[in-house]
Amino acid sequence: MAQRNIIIIGAAGRDFHNFNTFYRDNPAYKVVAFTAAQIPDIAGRKYPAALAGNLYPDGIPIYAQDELERLIKELDADECVFSYSDVSYTTVMGVGAKVNAAGADFTLLGYKNTMVKSTKPVIAVGAIRTGCGKSQTSRRIAEILIANGLKVVAIRHPMPYGDLVAQKVQRFATIDDLAKHLCTIEEMEEYEPHIVRGNVIYAGVDYEAILRAAENDPSGCDVILWDGGNNDFPFYNPDLMVTVVDPHRPGHELSYYPGEVTLRIADVVVINKIDSADFDNIQTVRNNIQRVNPRAVVIDAASTLDVDNPEIIRGKRVLVIEDGPTLTHGEMKIGAGIVAAKRFGAAEIIDPRPYAVGKLAETFRIYPNIGTLLPAMGYGDEQINDLTATIENTDCDSVVIATPIDLGRIVKINKPNTRVGYSLQEIGRPDMNDVLAEFIKKIK
Repeated sequence: MAQRNIIIIGAAGRDFHNFNTFYRDNPAYKVVAFTAAQIPDIAGRKYPAALAGNLYPDGIPIYAQDELERLIKELDADECVFSYSDVSYTTVMGVGAKVNAAGADFTLLGYKNTMVKSTKPVIAVGAIRTGCGKSQTSRRIAEILIANGLKVVAIRHPMPYGDLVAQKVQRFATIDDLAKHLCTIEEMEEYEPHIVRGNVIYAGVDYEAILRAAENDPSGCDVILWDGGNNDFPFYNPDLMVTVVDPHRPGHELSYYPGEVTLRIADVVVINKIDSADFDNIQTVRNNIQRVNPRAVVIDAASTLDVDNPEIIRGKRVLVIEDGPTLTHGEMKIGAGIVAAKRFGAAEIIDPRPYAVGKLAETFRIYPNIGTLLPAMGYGDEQINDLTATIENTDCDSVVIATPIDLGRIVKINKPNTRVGYSLQEIGRPDMNDVLAEFIKKIK
């Protein structure tokens, strides 16, 4: 059988994992290119030879996704493998139509060929969209496991935006490690909440190598906690799969890829944000869970807010800063900061768009439905500088920061500001303690 030429369509995450687990050492295939979407400044680089293996001594070029149809013809691609997440079914099949029209097959790899088996018990947390509350759910699970005397090592879905060889395996145990690994704001938002709670967290590019390092972490490891990103399904075989759904986006659990996969494979489904969602939307989500995964245990939960200084909000004209990816490809129009501003009596929520500069202005052009809040974009120094300038330019009394990290440590904020924290609070029974009790009993 002739060797098949493959293009992997990705966004610097699932695409690299699919290559590493299925294609890297497989002589039946030749990966001729990656394409990149969603993440800035990835196109034009290479997946390096040091990570690509013996079959790719020159590495593999990465192109922009808008070049895909040309690449299929020029590289004689037989097959294109869609390998990124948090996209609508319309978007997925739109790409599929372009691929087929250019003459290539269109493929989605499943978990059988891409999940890695751990020597430790694994709890995986995923979500049907970015911004559902997956990270706070992961933190809640970690708290319960630690309270039961278990050593938890978290592994985060990849966000490798820098030197891929240097990022092959990354370990974060202290805040200083964030600077050591030259983390972007997006990476800090995921790693810092674990670190400040005393958890070790791993991330990087080669997720089998990462798993083996985590299993043998010098601080000890009883349980691997997969803290999934976007709405992707896990890279590791889970012993317990928890999926978070969002009643602020009813119906998305059955219309976004691969979010529906995470829902269908879930052992436990958390309906988050019940405290701020409409009853009819909650019922829509509940009915959809019953429709596609009636065996799952369902936990009702609220995303509870904690504001450092409410006086910064009350009666003030406020600029609200929220987690970037939740607002961009997550398509959320409100977050914890907007909810806090309304609950604590802000006089006005200021629209930052007239004041946005550089990369931030470009973000608003690419995602015109973000609305009257500022995404904390920080994929590189230029975006961080533009974020700082946009905050300085905005005509407001104070700033409400609802990012998972202490943004003031990274960005100079020249106005009175307060942080908004959020955590998972289960409502009624079953709760997370109930669903983890049996898991803990089995491994102790």
